[in-house]
Amino acid sequence: MYDFHDLVTPETVLADASASNRKALFTYIASVAQPAAGVDAKLLADGMADREKLGTTAFGGGIAIPHVRTDCPQGVFGIFVRLDRPIDFGAVDELPVDLIFALFSPRQAGSDHLKALARVSRALRDAGFRAKLRGAGSADALYALLSGVEARDAA
Repeated sequence: MYDFHDLVTPETVLADASASNRKALFTYIASVAQPAAGVDAKLLADGMADREKLGTTAFGGGIAIPHVRTDCPQGVFGIFVRLDRPIDFGAVDELPVDLIFALFSPRQAGSDHLKALARVSRALRDAGFRAKLRGAGSADALYALLSGVEARDAA
C-alpha cells in the first residue's frame, strides 16, 4: 500500500470538490494550501497555472499532478482533491481528470521535490489504487488510503 502521511493531512485531503476548469481548481487548491505554504494563494495558483503552460500535468487515467516550487517555509507537502465531476486537463489520453494530487515544494528542495513527484506518480499509475480512491466514501476514507493507515492497521 502507499503511504503519503508525510505529504498530506486530513485538512489537505478533499472529497467531491467542484471546479469547472483548471483555473478554478488551482484557485481552490491554492486557498487550501495557503496556510501550510505561508505564501499568498494567488501566487500558488499562478505558479500551478504557469507550470501547466509548460505542458499538462495530467498523464492519463483521469489523474493530474500539478506541482510548483515556491518560497514556502515548510518542506514538500500536498493537497489531494477528488472532484465530483471530471474536468478537461489536456491529458494525452484525452480523458478528463477527477483525481488531483498537487505538490508544493520550497525552491531549494531539488531532490526532495523530484522524489515526492515520483512517489505520487507511481502510486497514481496503479489502477487498483485509483479505483480505491474513486470508491472511497469520504475525505476521511481518502486520507486513510493516502496516509497508509489501512496498511499499518493490517500489519
